[in-house]
Amino acid sequence: MKEFSGKTALVTGTTGIGRATALRFAEGGAQVVACGIDSAANDALCAEASRRNLTFETELCDVSIPEQVARVVKSTVQRFGGIDILVNAAAIHPFGGVLQIDPETWNRCMAVNVGGIYLLARAVIPIMRERGGGSIINLASVQGYASQRGVAAYSTSKGAIHSLTRALALDHAPDKIRVNSISPGSIRTPMLASSASHFSPGAPQDEVFARFGAAHPLGRIGTPEEVAELAAFLASDKAAFCTGGDYLVDGGLLAQLGVS
Repeated sequence: MKEFSGKTALVTGTTGIGRATALRFAEGGAQVVACGIDSAANDALCAEASRRNLTFETELCDVSIPEQVARVVKSTVQRFGGIDILVNAAAIHPFGGVLQIDPETWNRCMAVNVGGIYLLARAVIPIMRERGGGSIINLASVQGYASQRGVAAYSTSKGAIHSLTRALALDHAPDKIRVNSISPGSIRTPMLASSASHFSPGAPQDEVFARFGAAHPLGRIGTPEEVAELAAFLASDKAAFCTGGDYLVDGGLLAQLGVS
């Protein structure tokens, strides 16, 4: 029997880590609804899931808009009867320090990266409580611990996710709802490709990725599937005593001092 047979997972974000995580849960036997703002990415993910003969649906959703979140949660419950696993992977990554980022961009980053988790948790936790428990996994980042230059909004939002994860875990432990976060390092995703283009315009992407990877003790960047495997563990019964924690998938990045 697959570890997630009979479970329903709702995953936000249909590219990069969200995409890989949604497919991992479906491969593990879960009924999956993946939602994202990019209709082309949604369609591509749905086609891949269909090719693998998985129980899978995608929906358009901007996680910062309460009405859209409520619609996706309602349709998921109507289709599959409940929600057992929530993975909050949707995020945006604006560039600039506080002098370069305008208030609209700052607020948009907080609304998606942090507010989306708040809205999804608020909608899903009552459903999990009725089912006797569940698991919520929030995608944070190593940048919640230590920041690059020029990413003030993104790193601030990821630090907030660490705090929100702990708060949710404490408040809903009596409901048997476990809440954890994952902090990846550099992972081969469209978001990392955007960072490569921003910080090294005109340079071949593979060269920039190799330079990013060299900063990690393991000497490479990670894959979305490696992050998805940790998400699967945290949602499984094998992690039944894990809540309120943050788990690194960073190739040793934060284990080292930045001087030699």
